[in-house]
Amino acid sequence: METNQVLLVVLVFALAGGVKGITGMGLPTVAVSLLGLWMAPAQATALLVLPSLATNIAQCRGPHLWPLARRLWPGWAAIVAVTAFTPGLGAGGAGGSAGRWLGAVLVCYGLWGLWRPTLPDLSGWGRWAGAVVGAATGFVTSQTSVFVVPWVPYLQSLRLQKDEMVQALGLSFTVATLALGARLHASTQAEWWSVSMGVALCGALMGAFAGLTFGEVLRGRLAGPAFQKTLFLVFTALGVANLVQAG
Repeated sequence: METNQVLLVVLVFALAGGVKGITGMGLPTVAVSLLGLWMAPAQATALLVLPSLATNIAQCRGPHLWPLARRLWPGWAAIVAVTAFTPGLGAGGAGGSAGRWLGAVLVCYGLWGLWRPTLPDLSGWGRWAGAVVGAATGFVTSQTSVFVVPWVPYLQSLRLQKDEMVQALGLSFTVATLALGARLHASTQAEWWSVSMGVALCGALMGAFAGLTFGEVLRGRLAGPAFQKTLFLVFTALGVANLVQAG
């Protein structure tokens, strides 16, 4: 990886960390959607795992750990199992099927965020409904390294309180990130690793935390609805760009 690419990685993760600092989520979505424009999926995932895990751990703290674990563990188990064992994230570049999957998911997520439909109340459906959604999320994760769809809409449909929702997102993203890390570790396709990748990973961590800190400062100063609309427009545009890149 060349020096200018390492600098781009740092900038990407600073931007992604800023989005997470403002909204509480979005680091993997922003990072992978941008990295996917020039980087192989496995390479992007290698850079994503540690920054995503590190920035999610603090979000796991809170008084709702055990109630959330009892409620969400079937979905988490499905995310882990499907992420770990579904074929995907090959060594090919973004021009392959992974790039098309990523582009399609980003376009769908961006349009869904702009539409913001009223979600049904699934709080009374029981824990096992989460296993189905978790399996679908694990499949999407295995193809794209993005784990917001359909898990985040599902969490929103449970009508959790604000603090519960923040902690549920942190716990769920941590589980999904660990599953991605295990998948990457088990992969035999490690020819993309190099000293420059290690430097890029350190830069990604520093950029993510710098962006996270800056985003948390900006959180109270930005108009929430306007920022979210802009963010979903960006996701849609990035999805289209990835689809074009995939050809």
